[in-house]
Amino acid sequence: MKLGYCTWGMPAVELDEAVPHLSSLGYDGIEITVIPGYVTELGTLDAEERRRIRGLFATHGVEMPAIAGHTSLLEPDVRLHASNMKRLKDTVELCADLTMDHLVPCLDTTPGGRPEDWNDVRDRLLNETGDLVDHGARHGVVIAMEPHIGCCLCDVERTLWLLEQIDSGYLKLNYDISHFDVAGVPTAESVAALAPHTVHTHVKDQRGRAPDFEFLIPGEGDFDYVEYLDAMQAAGYDDYITVEVSMMVQQREDYDPLDAAGLAYRTLEAAFEVSQAERA
Repeated sequence: MKLGYCTWGMPAVELDEAVPHLSSLGYDGIEITVIPGYVTELGTLDAEERRRIRGLFATHGVEMPAIAGHTSLLEPDVRLHASNMKRLKDTVELCADLTMDHLVPCLDTTPGGRPEDWNDVRDRLLNETGDLVDHGARHGVVIAMEPHIGCCLCDVERTLWLLEQIDSGYLKLNYDISHFDVAGVPTAESVAALAPHTVHTHVKDQRGRAPDFEFLIPGEGDFDYVEYLDAMQAAGYDDYITVEVSMMVQQREDYDPLDAAGLAYRTLEAAFEVSQAERA
């Protein structure tokens, strides 16, 4: 396995600062975030900037396993939905453009919708996801759908249903165990069900159970990363374990994105040392 960091937790940190900092901490890879409000928003990444990013990653010896393009596939407004789907498809093409050393970043996204809307939106989700997966396949890019608490795709059963309906090697999961942990799903249970379908991961720390829960920086809570890493290893997963710092944490007055990355690295590094998981 390798250890990655997502710039979701660094909305205002330029890559010129983020990449060397994360590399110096010891991260193997970096997932860039390209949604509106970030310094790496998709519209800012023209051909010249994409070349520069490839060079920056090469200079600092880090990989790009994924790109965070989280955008709803289920927006009710017709115009906004068309814009969302265009953004997602453009991000697929960004993934293809930012291929480095034959590693094609997957596109991470959440589906949108609410848990209570499932019966009403699941057929639409199937159609929209299928369309996006077809676009990904044409460009050699895997769509990594993220089950997420509070959205329509919020449990193991629904997630497996979507994967079964779209039987494609270009649809995998971005498996963020925090969303299952706060829902009370045991680590062993969600890992056994979802790790075989996972192309990329997110980890946080967390406290409490839904609806009364709090996302934290790894190291601030008591999530058992050793149990998690051992379970992922046993399930045959051997790719990136990527830290994501939630919006909830970023709202703190004293939040420091660079310090957060350091705490998370130390926490995960210590867990790797104790676990049976092999870090490449």
